[in-house]
Amino acid sequence: MIVVEEVLGRSEVLALREALDAARFVDGRATAGPAAMSVKHNQQARGDDPAVIAAGRRVRLALEGAPVMRRLVRPVRWSGLIFSRYGPGQQYGLHADNAGMYAADGGPLRTDVSFTVFLSDPEACEGGELSIEDGAGGRMFRPPAGSAVLYPTGLLHRVMPVTAGVRLACVGWVQSLVRRPDQREILFDLEGLRDETSGDASLILDKTIGNLLRMWGEG
Repeated sequence: MIVVEEVLGRSEVLALREALDAARFVDGRATAGPAAMSVKHNQQARGDDPAVIAAGRRVRLALEGAPVMRRLVRPVRWSGLIFSRYGPGQQYGLHADNAGMYAADGGPLRTDVSFTVFLSDPEACEGGELSIEDGAGGRMFRPPAGSAVLYPTGLLHRVMPVTAGVRLACVGWVQSLVRRPDQREILFDLEGLRDETSGDASLILDKTIGNLLRMWGEG
């Protein structure tokens, strides 16, 4: 689980909020799987709205430009992005995301990494934290607007009840070039070491990273 700060600058966050103010929101259960439908209580922007499609493109471009996304997540396919809104009394109970979805281009997508990009300032609402379950229990996230939380899709997670104000976020999923999270972490660490070395050691690390990508990579 990683928090990436300032994926979106302040002006980009404000522009997205303005675009979403004019968007039509519908019941979020429309895109929930069978198990999640009973615990999902939010709204989401209609995916066929041209303004919403354009907003999703802006978020995706920002994420693609984030070094941690390129070097740790290594996305090869993206889902369509969803803009969700929670008002007082709304929440998304404990659930796991589907293992397979449709990519933005309509083809099949294996969901390896989930992300939430926060568009509301922490003080804009009470509650609404993203809670993700791991071996040590639940970890709570409510970072500044423009930040993203990345986490393995298989983890149980929830959005805590909003008691006041409005929580606005963008969520999506990616299929990684490297299926296993432990292998993605190894590659990420090796690239960090390569950046700190030079000469023959750097060349050997570069060769090793390339060979591991050929062993583990899935197109």
